[in-house]
Amino acid sequence: MGLLSSIFGGTKVDFKEMVKDGAVILDVRTPAEYNGGHIKGSINIPLQSLDKNLGKLKKDKAIITCCASGMRSASAKSILISKGYEDVHNGGGWASLQSKIR
Repeated sequence: MGLLSSIFGGTKVDFKEMVKDGAVILDVRTPAEYNGGHIKGSINIPLQSLDKNLGKLKKDKAIITCCASGMRSASAKSILISKGYEDVHNGGGWASLQSKIR
């Protein structure tokens, strides 16, 4: 999959298979939002502090970003790609993503 198709969509991603294969789910909502409900096993790093917490994420692991609606997770994906992470996918809203990985 090329860079443009990975940014703009193009290919359907099997999130359930990715999680089964060890992908990390990165929830970029605020701690209060996260505590109100989240995907079990996900990592909470709010978007505004992502730059300072990149050490918590491995570059050799697939990462699926999520938030409330998909806007912040899209921003997180762009940030991660700009920092050299290659296997990053926007999972959109966490509730929707949760239903896709069950």
